Amino acid sequence: MPIRDTQKNDLPFILELMNHAILNTTSIYEHEPRTLNYIETWFSQKQTVKFPVLVYEVDRKVVAFGTYGNFRLGSAYRSSVEHSVHVHKDFQGKGIGKQLLSSLIERANKEGHHAMIAGIDSKNKRSINFHEKMGFQEVGRFPEIAFKFDNWLELVLMQLLLDPQ
Repeated sequence: MPIRDTQKNDLPFILELMNHAILNTTSIYEHEPRTLNYIETWFSQKQTVKFPVLVYEVDRKVVAFGTYGNFRLGSAYRSSVEHSVHVHKDFQGKGIGKQLLSSLIERANKEGHHAMIAGIDSKNKRSINFHEKMGFQEVGRFPEIAFKFDNWLELVLMQLLLDPQ
């Protein structure tokens, strides 16, 4: 399978994907592009707490990544994780996101997590439908929670209850 754990030399690609999403979409509620130093620190923190960062390769080129981390920081939330999957625009609609998310779900199950959360902009119907097909259910909405591109954004939370092994 073309999915593997991220290596440090993959970080510039992940940075490129994140910055594209920040500057052009509402899939990341941020305004300012991230730096390589930010991504290196982010990756190091993921490794320290043993949260996966996976990449997907096509012809030895990284075209997508997925990860998860703490949903919230309180100790009672430690069994819940929030995931993120980003696929390069030229490779969307080819099942790559499904494979990455399936791998993340499998990893979260093996690590004993109980719930996986997705935070999705309400106008991103494609992502909402994708998550529904993957078994996620909508559990909440936050109207006007963020402001980007001169618009108030509504955040949809979706949840998948896992089957820890």
